[in-house]
Amino acid sequence: QVQLVESGGGSVQAGGSLRLSCVASEDTYCMGWFRQAPGKEREGVAAIDSDGSANYKDSVKGRFTISKDNAKNTLYLQMNSLKPEDTAMYACAADPWHGACKVVAGASAHVLFHYWGQGTQVTVSS
Repeated sequence: QVQLVESGGGSVQAGGSLRLSCVASEDTYCMGWFRQAPGKEREGVAAIDSDGSANYKDSVKGRFTISKDNAKNTLYLQMNSLKPEDTAMYACAADPWHGACKVVAGASAHVLFHYWGQGTQVTVSS
């Protein structure tokens, strides 16, 4: 079983930045980030394939960057220009099916990812 451990969450003011990290126990074809705010559905934020191809939720394009260090089996999410609406619990996820990365921003995309970390809280104040 793939084990995932996130870190890097915290509290920042609007316009600030955070970088989330997720260490995986082994390599997988697709790795991504999801978030869920109180009272809202879980949504896909970004995902990256083993070849480096990335997909993003529309609302974070231009602000967030997903990347992967293959040597360290570590996934990152660089979040810049943070907004209060970015406040949520963020979790990393992985799946051996490369196709999951292509639909990460779609409805109920989380059901395609079978390995999950515990999550890290991101709070953005105005």
